[in-house]
Amino acid sequence: MNLKEQLTQMAKEAQEASRVMLSASSIKKDKALREMAAALNSKKADILRANKKDVQQATRQKMPRAFIDRLILNEKKIREMSDSLRQIAKLNDPVGEVIKAWRRPNGLWINKVRVPIGVIAIIYESRPNVTSDCIGLCFKSGNSVILRGGSDALNSNLAIYRILKKVLEKHQFPPAVVNMVSTAERSAVEALLKLDKYIDLVMPRGGEGLIKRVVRASRIPVIKHYKGICHVYVDEWADLNMAQDICFNAKVQRPGVCNAMETMLVHRDVAARFLPGMLKKFKEAGVQIRGCDITLRIVKGIKQATDKDYHSEYLALILSVKVVQDLSQAIRHINYYGTRHSDSIVTDNYENALEFLKNVDSACVYVNASTRFTDGNQFGMGAEIGISTDKLHARGPMALEELTTYKYTIFGNGQIRI
Repeated sequence: MNLKEQLTQMAKEAQEASRVMLSASSIKKDKALREMAAALNSKKADILRANKKDVQQATRQKMPRAFIDRLILNEKKIREMSDSLRQIAKLNDPVGEVIKAWRRPNGLWINKVRVPIGVIAIIYESRPNVTSDCIGLCFKSGNSVILRGGSDALNSNLAIYRILKKVLEKHQFPPAVVNMVSTAERSAVEALLKLDKYIDLVMPRGGEGLIKRVVRASRIPVIKHYKGICHVYVDEWADLNMAQDICFNAKVQRPGVCNAMETMLVHRDVAARFLPGMLKKFKEAGVQIRGCDITLRIVKGIKQATDKDYHSEYLALILSVKVVQDLSQAIRHINYYGTRHSDSIVTDNYENALEFLKNVDSACVYVNASTRFTDGNQFGMGAEIGISTDKLHARGPMALEELTTYKYTIFGNGQIRI
């Protein structure tokens, strides 16, 4: 078979496996997940050997340091992957949950019941730990999954995939419940995205370029986020010591991720008190500051911010700063320049906090906390399969519930419609 035929067969078998998974018991799934977690630890030497090949290849190709850092696995990361599968096993199984039930005047008893989506294709880059997270979440939520990782992590991804698949087959789950596209050919992605007869949902995880290519080519619904331009707004009623801690954490703790702060907004009435100390602390941490005209007047020797800066996801130690007139201007700025990901207000004013929560149109909106908490694990969801800035059908961190849809089951006793 050629590549297109192979992928079609894979997707068809995945669809058939997803129908078998509809009747899989939670107890049996959780037992398999715990064994999958143990298998990752017991086979860590195999995973590390495979990962070493990928890292050596990336080093020879002179890939950026940040890219290689995302690629590298070590014993700690493998333990975290294993722990994540154990956490997924402990979570309630969403499949079969009755979301809502009601009786109609004619006696019909209607139930809205949570069910798996079906077949999910995940197209991702770099991070090999994504492989185990996605397998665990899709399996627990009763979905079949087709994984297509980047060529840069192919050896690592295949090693993890084979270890976990072997456990599932031992427990007599259908082999096609977990699948991986093992070719590095880019044409595989194009072919996969046309299989709307068999695949129900596509989730790309990676840079903006990858996500846009997937959206353009896909015949299948796509859940995604393009960028994470996240903001922290320091209100006139903010505890400035708290604000300094939150802003520093949001920018510096891990700047290369989608929930890191890219723009800091500061109310004009506290700017002169807050900015000198805050920017000094940022500069000591190696952060490059790009500020508005008022920021430049308050703190000398920083670069002028442009409109392009406010549209930029730096994913680096670079920060845009803008002084705003009031809360309304801060909200307008966020809704115009932001990407509906994660935004926070620091304030002791309850009414301002409520107005911010109500009017900022983002997946995750915080009061007095760092944007860095937008993460499935941090939200208590176990792992996450990704973060969505879409509004349909899921928004924010996507875990077990977000990998389900629903159907209606209706019980009658002979009713006919007149």
